[in-house]
Amino acid sequence: MGRLRTAAQLTLGSFLLVAGTGHLTFARQEFQAQVPNWVPLDKDTTVLLSGVVELSFATALLTTWKQPRRAAVGAATAALFIAVFPGNLAQLTNHRDAFGLDTDTKRAVRLLFQPALIAWALYATDARRTLRRES
Repeated sequence: MGRLRTAAQLTLGSFLLVAGTGHLTFARQEFQAQVPNWVPLDKDTTVLLSGVVELSFATALLTTWKQPRRAAVGAATAALFIAVFPGNLAQLTNHRDAFGLDTDTKRAVRLLFQPALIAWALYATDARRTLRRES
């Protein structure tokens, strides 16, 4: 396991730990701005549930080091980043301010980082190569 991949996985896990904690505590209201109107649950409930999910992914990233489980965690994390993309899009289309994103330009630029998060999860866990080899 390369040092760069290890550092990338630890960093991503740490970011998700902070984000998940934020969902449950200090950033709850900010995260509600990202919940699309079509989600059938109350916005606060959605934020709380997604915080628990993010904490679960953080824990998995911070504790799973053997392949192929590590790659599965990376692929699942990438899928999580794909799944939350509609929330980021809703923040733009509904013109909702949160996390310092107070203009449509800032919100649109934020969308460009989602593919980077997906790539980060796949790279850090060597998911693409490992899962291709396993199949």
